[in-house]
Amino acid sequence: MGGRGAEAPERSAAREVEVLRDADRPDSWMLVVDGTPQSHVDLADPTYLDFEYVRRLGHVVDLLAPPGSAIDALHLGAGALTLARYVAATRPGSRQRAVDVDAAMVDRVRRELPWDRRAGIRVGIGDARAWLAGRRDAAADLVVADVFSGARTPAHLTSVEFLREAARALRPDGVYAANIGDGGTLRHTRAQVATARAVFPEVALVAEPAVLRGRRFGNLVLVAAARALPEEELARRAHRDPDMARLIGGSELVRFASGAAPVHDADARPSPAPPPDAFTR
Repeated sequence: MGGRGAEAPERSAAREVEVLRDADRPDSWMLVVDGTPQSHVDLADPTYLDFEYVRRLGHVVDLLAPPGSAIDALHLGAGALTLARYVAATRPGSRQRAVDVDAAMVDRVRRELPWDRRAGIRVGIGDARAWLAGRRDAAADLVVADVFSGARTPAHLTSVEFLREAARALRPDGVYAANIGDGGTLRHTRAQVATARAVFPEVALVAEPAVLRGRRFGNLVLVAAARALPEEELARRAHRDPDMARLIGGSELVRFASGAAPVHDADARPSPAPPPDAFTR
């Protein structure tokens, strides 16, 4: 059940957190929360991105600025800090802040999956939207939203009002990227595209073809900005991924979201729950 976005902050309830070794890669681990895989991290090689949607976020990072140049990034949803570690490794000197509502999980990641203290990554505890509202105007080159309560994005992180906060925190050439879980008719995703288009002039969506066609539940990466996006190169990189993906933008994305209305706080709902077998690997 959804509620009014501004009145429905994330809750830090007791959750089952597991840190599982990846049998296929040395020094690699999976963070699992309430049975849902949240993060995969390779402590020896932070540039290795196992989850397909994180690789797509990695492409966004790679194309955000000239290679190797430092950026300022805000991560809504910390998990095991996979993307933040990737930014630190590929863009030394970057300043990054992340937030997560689950203090116990963050403490466990600190203990069992520690990151280099020189990496410029700071982690806070709190509701993602309230925390974002406390950031300065034009503070970041990148805002990443990857927040799930269980396997669903909380309602108050799906609205126009929330995205306006993200846009406010971005610099004029900054980029917003979000991980969306959806399937079937993709009604939620279509509404999220309409919502992003109500705030940002440029929007694109990247996902595997089977997910875009509604044949299975999966992750879609929404990318938005006030400036032109590098759609051609982002599409090329997504196509070359092991789990080939495609990008839709421009008039194709307008048709994709046709009939969908932007989401506002008053009518926001969480993202749909995945089917029971969505995360079998």
